[in-house]
Amino acid sequence: MEQQKNSMCRMVDKTAALPGGLRSWAITKLFGNFVPFLGTAGLRFDEVSRERMVVSIRNRKKVQNHIKGLHAVAMALLAETATGFVVGMNVPDDKLMLLKSMKVEYLKRAQGDMKAVATLDRAQVGRMATEDKGDVLVAVVVTDESGESPIRCEMVWAWVPKKRN
Repeated sequence: MEQQKNSMCRMVDKTAALPGGLRSWAITKLFGNFVPFLGTAGLRFDEVSRERMVVSIRNRKKVQNHIKGLHAVAMALLAETATGFVVGMNVPDDKLMLLKSMKVEYLKRAQGDMKAVATLDRAQVGRMATEDKGDVLVAVVVTDESGESPIRCEMVWAWVPKKRN
């Protein structure tokens, strides 16, 4: 049985006919309407599906720290955004999703641009479709230009009914 698509999935589907680079730009702009802060940091949505989200950020002056690397909060935002939007692609429209907990360990100095890859398995996606409320630990790997992971993250997202009983 195919899970019903929520409004975010339907919005992404409308960009399917666009060429890759233009599609990524359009999705980034559309998702920026959901969370306006995303535009401030310059995050880019490179790959979008119900089970995998790839978000990247360029190491440029407005998101740098005092040693010209990506600021710690920008790295955390990258992971939070990738995990949040992969959950957002699956939570039914009558549910509200919330970040329940976020743990970020800074392991080493980051080099250059970064990307986050967040994934959900089929069981997690199924729970969001069938359970009235719940939470999920979303797997996310954040890498820099060297291919290394300068941070390790644990993001738990919850969903609850929009209307309280």
